[in-house]
Amino acid sequence: MGRKFSPLLFLSSLGAGGTAIAIWAFVNYSIPHGKGLVKISQVYTDSMPLWKELLYRFFDVNMILFALIHVVLTLVFLKMLLSWIKTEGYKEFINNPLVNGGVMAPFISITMTMNIVLGVVRYFVPAMSDNLQAMMMPGLIGWGILWLFLMKMEIRLLKISFTKGFDINKIHFGWLLHPFALGMLTVTGMGIAALSTDMVIASTAAFMSLISGTMGAFLLVVKTIAIFKSHFAAEGLPDKQFLPSFLIVVPNITLYAISLFRFGHYLEHHQGAHLVSYFTVVMIIAFAFETWYMLFGLSLLKDYFKKYFKEEFHVSQWGLVCPFVAYSVLGTFVYFLFATNVIMFWFVVLSIVITMVLFFKLLIRQLKCFGVIKNRNNIRCE
Repeated sequence: MGRKFSPLLFLSSLGAGGTAIAIWAFVNYSIPHGKGLVKISQVYTDSMPLWKELLYRFFDVNMILFALIHVVLTLVFLKMLLSWIKTEGYKEFINNPLVNGGVMAPFISITMTMNIVLGVVRYFVPAMSDNLQAMMMPGLIGWGILWLFLMKMEIRLLKISFTKGFDINKIHFGWLLHPFALGMLTVTGMGIAALSTDMVIASTAAFMSLISGTMGAFLLVVKTIAIFKSHFAAEGLPDKQFLPSFLIVVPNITLYAISLFRFGHYLEHHQGAHLVSYFTVVMIIAFAFETWYMLFGLSLLKDYFKKYFKEEFHVSQWGLVCPFVAYSVLGTFVYFLFATNVIMFWFVVLSIVITMVLFFKLLIRQLKCFGVIKNRNNIRCE
């Protein structure tokens, strides 16, 4: 791969992992399986209609495929990242408050790997499915190490933003990678808190998640207000390479909504709370917000798709995959909690399929731009 490295490349491995998790979430919340997380042995029954069996077999294959793509891309980009952080380019990048949020992308992708293990891998491997609680302490330790590194980096970046001058009018939605990373960290920790039957493990994960979650939620609100203020003060839309990031609000909302959902389960399991309606309210409000925001964001991107999307590739286009992943995941929760009907079922399926197609379109373009496959269509690489 001869092109210049960017940490935003990790958005492609994140997109692959997110797609695998979106499929797993749909299987988990659309198949009746009793308490706990679904495992493959609970999916297929003699009474299952043929069309449904074919659908879930299709999803199983793609769950494995996208998980493998995630792992391969993560390892490739980690090797490139380790070389890049030794260069002067990294020092310039990290000290520029307008762009250094991109360094959060590797953290988001690596955290997604933990979700792949707890979700997808556990789903297929009986030894893990049957011994989930044995994974909680190693999971807490691994997640805790990542928590320390990410929090340290985030505080470092905040310090740089406060101590170095920069033009606030040049900020864009890519700035939301900061709360995105903290949200991904929080949702994983809250997952451990919700699943673990050990009070010490669950409470430790919950408290650490509240630290990162409150920090991320604060930054999400502050940065979103600042970005909208900047956009309202400017004339027209920002440069085309920043346009895909308009939709990054959507995965942020999904992560914090699921974090609240999982925190509710922790409170029920370990604090004696009764929050039946709470789960539905949180998810429906988040999904309603995302629905109008997706429509708004896609309307802003209408001309971008017509003029630029088909003919060029730049790494920020990966910012288009995560919103579709997030929207389909949240749609799965709404299907499970509120709208358990055939329309919502197929709406979520369609959302997942669109996500899969979009991912492969971008992956092929990226491989062409990196010279892995021949660029016969002369895609412009920027």
